[in-house]
Amino acid sequence: MLFLKKMFPVLLTREFWFPDPSSADSQGLLAIGGDLTPERLLLAYSSGIFPWYSKGQPLLWWSPDPRMVLFPEELHVPRRLRRIIRRQKFVITFDRAFRQVIEACATARNRSTTGTWITPDMMQAYLHLHQAGYVHSVEAWRDGRLAGGLYGLALGGIFFGESMFFNEPDASKCAFVFLVRWLREMGAGLIDCQVTTSHLARFGAREISREDFLYHLERLKFARCLPHGPWQSPS
Repeated sequence: MLFLKKMFPVLLTREFWFPDPSSADSQGLLAIGGDLTPERLLLAYSSGIFPWYSKGQPLLWWSPDPRMVLFPEELHVPRRLRRIIRRQKFVITFDRAFRQVIEACATARNRSTTGTWITPDMMQAYLHLHQAGYVHSVEAWRDGRLAGGLYGLALGGIFFGESMFFNEPDASKCAFVFLVRWLREMGAGLIDCQVTTSHLARFGAREISREDFLYHLERLKFARCLPHGPWQSPS
C-alpha cells in the first residue's frame, strides 16, 4: 500500500490513491472527492477509511481517532435481550433481502433529525459491492415480514458495520447479536463500528486509537475467516 503524505485537506481526483490516515483532521475527515467505484471503496476499507457524507455535500472520506470497535469475544447481551433471543421471536437470515435492508436503513435515517448518508449514489455503490460478494445483509423476520436488519462489508477477518434499522422493537438488536456470535464462530477478530455511540457501547463496543485499529486491520484483512460471495442463512 502506497500512502502519499499531504497536508489536509486532500482533494481526490481520478487518481487511485488515498492519503495517510494519520493526516486526517481532529474530527477524522481525511479527504474530499474521488468516486464510489467498487475498487476505490475496497481500497478505502482496507486502508481504514470510509465514506460518509450527506445529500448536497461533496464525497467525504473519514478515518476517525479514536475508532469504535467491538471484539466479538467481548460481546455483552443485556439480560432482557437474552430472553427475547431464547424465545426465538425473530428468524434471522443472511443476504436474503439486501436491497430491502439498505432501503429501509436509508428511510429510517431520513426520518431522523440528522438525515441520511445513504444517498442514491451510496446505495448503488453498496449494491454493486453486494453483488460482488463483499457487502452483506442480516435480516430479522417475524411472521414472514422484515422486522429489522443491518448491513456491512466483510474483508478477511473484519466486518465493517454500516447501518441498521428496525420496524419492530429489538429486531435489529437480535440480528446484530446473531451476527456477532456467528462472526466469532467463524474466527473473525473485529467489528468496525466506525464512530462512537452509546447504543453499541451497551453491547461491549469500545474506543481504540486509530493506530491500534490500523494494526488490527493489517493483521486481519488478509485472513480467510469470512466467506466471499453470498452468505448462507444460518436459520
